[in-house]
Amino acid sequence: RTGGAVPPDDGPLTAIGAVARAWRRALGAVVIGVTGSSGKTSTKDLLAAVLAPLGEVIAPPGSFNNELGHPWTVLRATTDTDFLILEMSARHPGNIAALAAIAPPSIGVVLNVGTAHLGEFGSREIIAATKSELPQAVPSSGVVILNADDPAVAAMADKTAARVVRVSRTSGGDVWAGPVSLDELARPRFTLHAGGDEVDVALAVHGEHQVSNALAAAAVALECGASLPQVAEALATAAPVSARRMQVSTRADGVTVINDAYNANPDSMAAGLKALAWMARSGGERRRSWAVLGEMAELGEDAITEHDRIGRLVVRLDVSRLIVVGAGRAMSAMHQGAVMEGSWGSESVLVPDADTALALLRAELAPGDVVLVKASNSAGLGVLADAVADA
Repeated sequence: RTGGAVPPDDGPLTAIGAVARAWRRALGAVVIGVTGSSGKTSTKDLLAAVLAPLGEVIAPPGSFNNELGHPWTVLRATTDTDFLILEMSARHPGNIAALAAIAPPSIGVVLNVGTAHLGEFGSREIIAATKSELPQAVPSSGVVILNADDPAVAAMADKTAARVVRVSRTSGGDVWAGPVSLDELARPRFTLHAGGDEVDVALAVHGEHQVSNALAAAAVALECGASLPQVAEALATAAPVSARRMQVSTRADGVTVINDAYNANPDSMAAGLKALAWMARSGGERRRSWAVLGEMAELGEDAITEHDRIGRLVVRLDVSRLIVVGAGRAMSAMHQGAVMEGSWGSESVLVPDADTALALLRAELAPGDVVLVKASNSAGLGVLADAVADA
């Protein structure tokens, strides 16, 4: 029991947290904490890529971001570790503060405040207050990176004693992106500005929403001593790492599959659909697009409204076909939202399970189609996405 005895009636989570806390004190690494309603894992992967040229990096695999995965990641670090990246999630107020107490961060990154886990928190205001626990945990000697494009995040500048660096899609940020363009696979291109200098950046990840994630990663790397050219070079080769998060592949018959089935909330669902729509209409001849969508979990009393809104967004983005997977009122609301928005007939179909959706896709997919598979992990659509990609 390093760093003091653990009370015998406390559970294993308390014990591993206590050991990790003691080990953190022995480390010389720069500790970087990342939180946000969406984009944490993608940003964590980008951070690992941009910091790798500067030293040894430890980052959690996948989404190891709770009271078990967080201390486990701390304990993977060694005295040779230069940068320790920690992804911090929450389902209740106080969760992020507890994680930060285990491994006090030198640098804190807040990406956004959305509606993920809204059913658990009860309101977006409570979500914002919980996310602000991270900047509050950064000491005055540290740095807090805030997404200035999100007003709820920008307001956290008043809640930290640390120096604040703002990132933005406009020139109002300390680190900001010039006009953004997308290639045929929705990979962003932009000019990165910082400290009066600039460099062109071409991301290897997919979706315009990745620009904000890349800006946050760039800001951290610059604070840690990287140059703008180093950041641009690292971002250009930082392909998706964590499985089933905007993982794009193209089959031999030209069918492009966007496997984003690990998690979903209203904001990330909208981002995935926009990437799908872009891929279908770019690169010359228009391609047929499919949205295969499952439940967005933990939305509480807003579940019906949010699923209805996503169904309508599918139509507004001119997606060709919608397959709604799963039973229950929320999935019915998504299907009916699409039908009511576009007076659709067979363009939207509600199926009971992933097997039925897979059979439909195998029967009707044509060469050159683009398919997005997205849902909360609990919906189990990851296997479906893998099967479509491997067909």
